[in-house]
Amino acid sequence: PGLNDVGPIKGSLAICLVTVFVLVYFSLWKGVKSSGKAVWVTAILPYIVLFILLIRGITLPGATDGMIYYLTPRFEMLHNPKVWVDAATQIFFSLGPGFGTLLALSSYNKFHNNCYRDAIFTATINCLTSFLAGFVIFSVLGYMAHVQGKHISQVGEEGPGLVFTVYPEAIATMTGSVFWSIIFFLMLITLGLDSTFGGLEAMITGLCDEYPKPLGRHREVFVGVLLVFIFICALPTCTYGGMYIVDLLNIFGTGNPILFIVFVEAAGVFWFYGADRFANDIEKMLGFRPGMFWIICWKYISPTFIFVLFVCSFAVPDGEANEEVSEEAAKFPGWSVGIGWLLTCSSIICIP
Repeated sequence: PGLNDVGPIKGSLAICLVTVFVLVYFSLWKGVKSSGKAVWVTAILPYIVLFILLIRGITLPGATDGMIYYLTPRFEMLHNPKVWVDAATQIFFSLGPGFGTLLALSSYNKFHNNCYRDAIFTATINCLTSFLAGFVIFSVLGYMAHVQGKHISQVGEEGPGLVFTVYPEAIATMTGSVFWSIIFFLMLITLGLDSTFGGLEAMITGLCDEYPKPLGRHREVFVGVLLVFIFICALPTCTYGGMYIVDLLNIFGTGNPILFIVFVEAAGVFWFYGADRFANDIEKMLGFRPGMFWIICWKYISPTFIFVLFVCSFAVPDGEANEEVSEEAAKFPGWSVGIGWLLTCSSIICIP
């Protein structure tokens, strides 16, 4: 019924979770040597599936309406600070700054690696992928609207509901639905594994670098113990009410902290360490100095933009987050909001 009673652990979900963690372990136990090989599959397969689903999507009746709806701007939404906060949070999630993943993985590069080219290439591919995924989603939403005789805005949902309810429901009505279901969920699994590799590698690399003798030399054992601990922490999400726990983590555990962490990182590097000194370091690595545009972005534009979004995230979604959680008191009791804000503070408080 809700967070007051999430019910017992669902066996099939727990078995799936064990399987995923076994896959993750054997992809991470040797460091980038093993995870690098696994990523060739988990990073490339989703693109193949996305293009297959796109080709299928655009051939469905109503797909054109869905794509027109996707591409039609609603400029009045730009007045809403929550839209900007959501956009920033989304780009942080998809690109990964502030989570430590990019830092951990790039620490394995050679000193003279062209990080400038990597940064431009990664950011461009990331945005184009999101843009492409929009066509895949909205072509199918247009089809759903056509089948149900509704407007497209009435068939869409946010977050997990879109991925696990609306899209699979649409696939179920297609010819050859079993095939489309298999490749769609295969894509989701590989995307999830990919994100897990990166997030855990950031933690493992940081700890192994900090404690090379006890942890770095016994990486296989350390990774195994860490994954068992994380598996135990993840078990409550495998209960029958596990989705409520995921919702609570989604609302409170990520948006505000990541904006604050990235702001502090930017301030630490470009105001305290110094943008000029940072530019000199890059010149030693690449052989050329970043232009004035980048220095202005680093020192003024990015930190200011992120700080304003961080303030807005408290000033605006504060009430909305509480509202979202308190919509159905039976599912989300009052104490859960307090735990939510403790989650938010648990990431931020480490920095002061």
